[in-house]
Amino acid sequence: MIQLRNLHILIAEDDFDDGEIIEASFGKHNAFAKVSLVKNGQELLEFLKNNAAETPDVILTDINMPILSGIDALKQIVDDKDLKSIPAFVYSTAINPIYEAKCMEMGTKGFLIKPYSLAEYDEIPGKILEILSEI
Repeated sequence: MIQLRNLHILIAEDDFDDGEIIEASFGKHNAFAKVSLVKNGQELLEFLKNNAAETPDVILTDINMPILSGIDALKQIVDDKDLKSIPAFVYSTAINPIYEAKCMEMGTKGFLIKPYSLAEYDEIPGKILEILSEI
């Protein structure tokens, strides 16, 4: 069971404004001690492979990103014996049941809809913690 304090979350988000907002939301939450932000799925994989000493406790990725999508990055993560145990969450503006089914099939722990308000962004850390507490 994952300890629900002093967590390091790695977030992949290509939109600069959304990235700042989600990073701030996790920064405000006392369970998350470190927030790392990358801009696409390729950077997500590079971070995971090049920062073994900083392996995150949780991954949150957008789906639709340039260079490498969140889904394509997750496929590589679940195929890697050293990375597949990291709980991964997906969030997207795309309310697409096919995306959700594909992500859940790969073992993601949650599929969240990207919020439209700042207050809703601040709810994401709590939603992730709630899901993690049930694992």
